[in-house]
Amino acid sequence: MIAIFLASLLLGTVSGLMAGLFGIGGGLIIVPVLAVLFAGQGFPTELVMIMSVATSLATIIFTSISSVLAHHRLNSVLWDKVLAMGPGIMIGAAVGAVVADHIAGDVLRFIFIIYLLSVGVQMALQFKPKPGQQQPSKELDFGVAGIMGLLSSLLGIGGGTLTVPFLVHFQTPMRNAVAIASACGLPLALVGTVGYALLGKDASQLPEWSLGYIYVPSFLGIVLTSTYTAPIGAKLAHKLPAEKLKRYFSLLLFVMAAKLIWF
Repeated sequence: MIAIFLASLLLGTVSGLMAGLFGIGGGLIIVPVLAVLFAGQGFPTELVMIMSVATSLATIIFTSISSVLAHHRLNSVLWDKVLAMGPGIMIGAAVGAVVADHIAGDVLRFIFIIYLLSVGVQMALQFKPKPGQQQPSKELDFGVAGIMGLLSSLLGIGGGTLTVPFLVHFQTPMRNAVAIASACGLPLALVGTVGYALLGKDASQLPEWSLGYIYVPSFLGIVLTSTYTAPIGAKLAHKLPAEKLKRYFSLLLFVMAAKLIWF
């Protein structure tokens, strides 16, 4: 337990820096690293991925709060859009937790590998969302938000890599799109975390110090450091060649995907 806690402190430090520097969610790094840590500590194979996803999602509650407050102070959050998408995201997050609880660990691992590779390609080739159509209907907002909530809960991510391109496509300025995605990440993380905690409370072979599928020592370690390093990463983004660094970071994503393939 102590070894994983200490490793999680380091993981939180790195994931916070990367999230601030590249504008990505920490789950992209947290989930695969936790999977390796949990497997190395002898966690039951069928629990490794779902506990990694659940623990990652729980940490997003705190990173989302600090991010939303920062965006709100800058008047970047379009709250009417958040309210339009929020219900769909919360329903999708709850469904995502149920789906994760009912599929095999290897299937969940494969889904995350696909996600890692897709984001890695996007960062390597510098794809950027392009403005497109006029504002979507409330029905489309709700439906797409539900799908985003489901996938984000299933992957243990805040959903920014899914939400931002959708918003920008419908002519939301990038500054507002990032702020809206941050605000939507909070109810997503809350609902998903509660879902994983309740669904896993009676699971067999759970390690000690687990709250359902959430491994508390890792959760605490990541939160303690990531909340401090994310703002540092955001400041570094203005001083370092972040666009060039993204290509190097994409290589790390490919390595993590390979590690999960030969897990």
